Amino acid sequence: MDLRSELLKSIWYGFTALDLEKSGKVSKSQLKVLSHNLCTVLCIPHDPVALEEHFRDDDDGPVSSQGYMPYLNKYILDKVVEGSFIKENVDELCWTLTAKKNYQTDKTSSTVLPEKDAFRLWCLFNFLSEDKYPLVMVPDEVEYLLKKVCMAMSIEFNYVELEDFFSQDSVQQSGITVWIFLEMMNSGKITRGIEKSIISMAIEEVYREIVGDVLKEGYLWKKGQLRRNWKERWFTLRPSNLSYYTGEDRKDCQGNISLDGNCCVEVLPDRDGKRCMFCLKTLSKTYEMSASDTKQRQEWTTAIQTAIRLHVEGKKSLHKDLKLKRREQREQREKRRQAKEEELQRLRALQEERERKLAELDLLKEAQKQAQALLEQDEQRRRQQHEQLQRALEIQLREAEEARVSMQAEMALKEEEAERQRKRIQELEEMQKRLEEALQQEIKARLDEEAFRYAQAGLLAEEEEKMKALMSLQEEQEEYILKTQREKQELKQEMEVKSRALDEAQRQLEEVRANRHRVDQDVVAAQRKLRQASTNVKHWNVQMNRLMRPIGPGEKRPSLGSSYSSFQIPTQRDPGLRLRRRSGSEDQDEESKENVDNRAECDLEKRHSHASNGDMDIP
Repeated sequence: MDLRSELLKSIWYGFTALDLEKSGKVSKSQLKVLSHNLCTVLCIPHDPVALEEHFRDDDDGPVSSQGYMPYLNKYILDKVVEGSFIKENVDELCWTLTAKKNYQTDKTSSTVLPEKDAFRLWCLFNFLSEDKYPLVMVPDEVEYLLKKVCMAMSIEFNYVELEDFFSQDSVQQSGITVWIFLEMMNSGKITRGIEKSIISMAIEEVYREIVGDVLKEGYLWKKGQLRRNWKERWFTLRPSNLSYYTGEDRKDCQGNISLDGNCCVEVLPDRDGKRCMFCLKTLSKTYEMSASDTKQRQEWTTAIQTAIRLHVEGKKSLHKDLKLKRREQREQREKRRQAKEEELQRLRALQEERERKLAELDLLKEAQKQAQALLEQDEQRRRQQHEQLQRALEIQLREAEEARVSMQAEMALKEEEAERQRKRIQELEEMQKRLEEALQQEIKARLDEEAFRYAQAGLLAEEEEKMKALMSLQEEQEEYILKTQREKQELKQEMEVKSRALDEAQRQLEEVRANRHRVDQDVVAAQRKLRQASTNVKHWNVQMNRLMRPIGPGEKRPSLGSSYSSFQIPTQRDPGLRLRRRSGSEDQDEESKENVDNRAECDLEKRHSHASNGDMDIP
């Protein structure tokens, strides 16, 4: 039984404990909590969304144990590393879940086991139960477990109480489940009159031996490696190692001796005031120990040799090996029992066959007597028939002689008829030869006719292909005609669109001509205004030049009336005069520039009008 099977047994109880309705299904939220707790106690990382992703295609309903098993194997059990977690924590988690639902006891009763003892018995039951679900334990394993507990308590095992327990209808129908087993232990039938402390110690001892793989434990004297002094230590032997502690509470571990195929145990003579000595030799060290008596030394040496043998054989647990051997023995006993039943059935069948054959023999004897009487009657009847047949044969012989003579005459006639038939057959054979020759000729003619038909079929197929090609050409021609008609229609529509566009362009051309005429009139008016403005500018320039002429010394100011009496003409050296002349020339330049700009704008408008008209401008 591997680690996965052991874990699945405990997890099965946890899963069934969550199935409150006993429908075989558990909600996803409960499975999430169970999976998280399992990952915690198994010391593996937990993926919270793996369950939802695994059951994404399912509905939101509950999940059965068969549906949860793939997720459990893939995301939890496949990641478990042996030795990285404490299996007892997993068992305690599953026991806590299942005990709340299934383990209901009367706390006031004096025979009820403590919770810790019930948990250890539950673990022992799981270890010894069969690898089938729902988990049950066969009666032999129950008897083995109870014997171990009674031996640990140093009491005699009560077979009568166990037989009464096995004879119950519920046990025979559904098997021995863990709850029935715990109910029997709580009833006090096995542990009647024994103190609870003794029962607890016995259950713990059996638990550590079977589940904890402790082959033996107890006090021994050990000789130190450095000081070479003797100290009493509590030793615990497992298949892989021998550990020793300061006390039986196993809190302070003083050392650990690894066991392998290179280790051996030897008995030593008494020395240094110690008796019942033996040593354990490894590749690196030799450990000397002393037991309390010869019996204890023998038990320790045998247990250590057993541990070394298990390690060499690659077995991790003695009781797992013993369980497999007991199962094989049960299977062999079952096979022998079945063989005995088959042998008994065969013997019964042989006895019945013998009785049947004896009855048949009696019937045969009676039938033989009847047959003898009938035989005598038949013999008498045969004699009479023989005499009658003899007389009839004589008559038939005479008739046969007469028939032979008549037959000879008939044979002569038949020989003549046969000769005629022979000749007829020869004629028929000749006729058959001629018919065969005619048949060959007919076959040849039919072959020629068949070849001609094949040639004719080829011509017909070729003609059919040509007809198909002609039909395809005709279809292409019709498609081309339809395409040409569609293109003609589209061209007609396009010409109508262009005609409408031409009419629109003619209308726009008329509008442009009217605009051009108005623009020409505006240009003429602008030119007229320009010429008038130019004349005014020239006049004012003359006036300004006349007014700006300098007056020499001694000249009199001309009298221009009352309006010019106070006017003083500045000299050429007057900077104000230069500024006025410069400003006047600048004004003239600006006016000439404005005239040029106006003309350029007019020309530009004309060019724009011509450009907008394009080829539609008719001179």
